[in-house]
Amino acid sequence: MVRGMPRLLIADDHPLFRAALRQAASEQLEQCDVLEACDLQSALDALASDPDIDLVLLDLHMPGSQGLSGLAALRGQYPAVAVLVVSAHDEPSVVRRVLDHGAAGFIPKSANPGEISAAVSTVFNCGSWLPPALARSVAALPSSPADADLAARLARLTEQQYRVLALLAEGLLNKQIADRLGIQERTVKAHATAIFEKLGVRNRTQAGVLLHMLDLGMP
Repeated sequence: MVRGMPRLLIADDHPLFRAALRQAASEQLEQCDVLEACDLQSALDALASDPDIDLVLLDLHMPGSQGLSGLAALRGQYPAVAVLVVSAHDEPSVVRRVLDHGAAGFIPKSANPGEISAAVSTVFNCGSWLPPALARSVAALPSSPADADLAARLARLTEQQYRVLALLAEGLLNKQIADRLGIQERTVKAHATAIFEKLGVRNRTQAGVLLHMLDLGMP
C-alpha cells in the first residue's frame, strides 16, 4: 500500500484531537506527510485531489458525517484507501458494523498515544487493528449480512450520486438539490434515476430508508 513517504489524512472536527493523532502518527512513522480535514466534504475533496493518500483516520461524528455515512462514502468512492475509524462510540456492536462496512480497524477516542501509533503502523503495513480490550467482544459478534449488502450497494454510487442521495434523504426537492450542488435540475433527476437503479429501490423514500440504515443512534 505504501509507495515512498506514507501519506495520512486525519478527518476530525476537533483541532486538539487532530493534533494528538498527528503527534502519535509522527512518532510511529519517522517520515510521513499528514493532511487534515475538519469535515467529510473536506476529506472527500482531499482524496479527490491527492491520489497518493494511503490511510484516513476518520471520526464517525463530524460535520457531513453521521453514523456510518462518512465511512460508506469514503469506502464507496476510494476503495483502495485504508480507513481507520476513530470514535468515542466504542460499543462492540458499533465496531462490528464499522468493520462490516470496510474499515481496516477502529481506534477509540480513549486510546493512549501508544495504541494510536500501533494502530497506524499496523494498517500502514496492510494489517487490521482493534484494541485488545475490544477484540474478543467484537469477534464474538456475527457479521451482519444487511450491512455487507448495504455497503456493496452504496459502493456502486459515484461521489456526486452519493451527495444527491444524502440530500434526497434530507427531504430536499430536486430544485433545492440542484441549487445546493450547483448543477441543473435535469442532472439531479438523472442522478436520482441512476441511484434508484443501483440501490435496487423504486423511489426517494425507499432510498432514504436505506441510507438511514447507516445511523448508529448517536446524539
